[in-house]
Amino acid sequence: MLGLNLFNKAKKPADVKTNGAHSVADVMAKGSVSVRDIVAPSYVEVDFNHIKIDDKYYRTFFVAGYPRYVSPNWLYSLITFDHPLYISMYVYPSESKAVLGELKKKIAEMEATIENDIKEGKVPDPTVQVALDDALALQAELAKGAERFFQFGLYITIPADTLEELDHISKQVDSVLSSLLIISRQATLEMEEGYKSTLPMFYDKLAVWRNMDTTSLAMTFPFSTAALTRNEGILYGINKHDHSLIVFDRFTLENANSVILGKSGGGKSFLVKLEALRLLMMDVDVIIIDPENEYKKLTESVTGEFVEFASSAKYKINPFELEHTNPEPDELQNKILNLHSLMRVIMGELTPAQDALLDRSLVATYQAKGITQDPTTFKNEPPLLEDLYKVFIGMETVEAREMADRLEKFVKGSASGIFNQQSSFDITNRFTVFGIRDLEENLRPIAMYIVLDFIWNRVRRIKKKRVLVVDEAWYLIKNKDSGAYLFNFAKRARKYQLGLTTITQDVEDFISTNEGKAIVTNSSLQIILKQSPAAVDMIAKTFYLTGGERHFLLSSAVGEGLFFAGQSHVGFQVIASPEEKGIIE
Repeated sequence: MLGLNLFNKAKKPADVKTNGAHSVADVMAKGSVSVRDIVAPSYVEVDFNHIKIDDKYYRTFFVAGYPRYVSPNWLYSLITFDHPLYISMYVYPSESKAVLGELKKKIAEMEATIENDIKEGKVPDPTVQVALDDALALQAELAKGAERFFQFGLYITIPADTLEELDHISKQVDSVLSSLLIISRQATLEMEEGYKSTLPMFYDKLAVWRNMDTTSLAMTFPFSTAALTRNEGILYGINKHDHSLIVFDRFTLENANSVILGKSGGGKSFLVKLEALRLLMMDVDVIIIDPENEYKKLTESVTGEFVEFASSAKYKINPFELEHTNPEPDELQNKILNLHSLMRVIMGELTPAQDALLDRSLVATYQAKGITQDPTTFKNEPPLLEDLYKVFIGMETVEAREMADRLEKFVKGSASGIFNQQSSFDITNRFTVFGIRDLEENLRPIAMYIVLDFIWNRVRRIKKKRVLVVDEAWYLIKNKDSGAYLFNFAKRARKYQLGLTTITQDVEDFISTNEGKAIVTNSSLQIILKQSPAAVDMIAKTFYLTGGERHFLLSSAVGEGLFFAGQSHVGFQVIASPEEKGIIE
């Protein structure tokens, strides 16, 4: 190892006491210590393939070969690498006249090589032929003045806290460069020169250059932005990168689902209300499941319909109701399967024997009302929850009695007036909100499940552009069966021109479940607002965020965050007109 002590801090003079009697200013006044001594590192240790400055390790790579074809922003994956990198680009203009002279000699050499191969009966080297074609094209562009010539150097220095980390990050950087068809080399035995070359001082000590024309050089500059402006759609906000408008139509994506994640007070509700107002202007119906009655005033402002769920409310929904206007071939089977999940949400976990008993009981409950597999019987009055309760009681077994006891609260107890009546409502308004704030905490997941199933039946009946907003979706995700139903809802929504918007502030718990993660990955629109330190690590891992994006989510203001649409994502800020703010607030 080459250990060179390049910089040493000046030793204390003999007359300087260590008890604090003399300050640094006093010492400087005597001329004993200079500013350079203060800012210099304690020591610098130079090895064959790294340099150590104080407690930090550094390794420098230089680029020796570039791909033949490049596209704009082709260095994006290197610029956004999820680890600090010191990247320096050196550009030296060249005289076109001198370049043309050199190019003329190179062209003559390559033509002679090809001609000699042909005379000897050999097949010309294809790489030489390609290089000749490129050189002739470049010669023509230089002669016309359409291109200029430059010498270009690209160096990358990797900082790390340990040698093991340095080796690990070096492999990752090398992999990224290789994926871009870049040939890189470590600055072996020149680590000191490499480190100095990546300092912001224009101090090119490596001098590893490559000829590059104007077009290629322009495409190499690390200007990166993702414009999300379309000719149709609604305004979501301002692009924080280039201050352009984010205008987007979610129905143009592979699905119209979206997920909004953010901490309490981050601006989720304001964004959803703003989107709902603008969607109404685009002739898109909006349906909202509202656990906290946050959307009640907005409903009144747009002359929508607010459906409140409580024991004394006039609106009721019967979960046993069947679609009879345009039923699917397996309508009854699907309904019974959905009721299986609903009963598990109501009654809790069931044993295999109890699940089989429930299946027989559900079939018997419908048969008692004259409803069979024949679609014409679907017009009969559907059973109620109390009919299933009576079937359990009539079986006179211990298991049936236990399941009846679990249902008793919803049939005869405190919740009997909510879920045990025939439906007295249908969705006719373009802006419909289901409010469940006045229900007990443990009844909200049940109500949300029943409302989702009710909405699904209505959505299938008439196809038109709709957006369904499920606020505080964690109520459903925390139960495996209701979470699976919500995920299935998200997968099938596209067939019926429905876009599902899932909102939650319990980000960590939501993403940690398989159902929650599946809903996120199956949403083409993903909006991440201000995050807490506890949740940001999991979000960064799920969405493959860079260190800068992670920091942005922690430090962003209310209404700021990351906007993902398909393969593009940008930092954005929600904006609204004074009139819109007045309606929302």
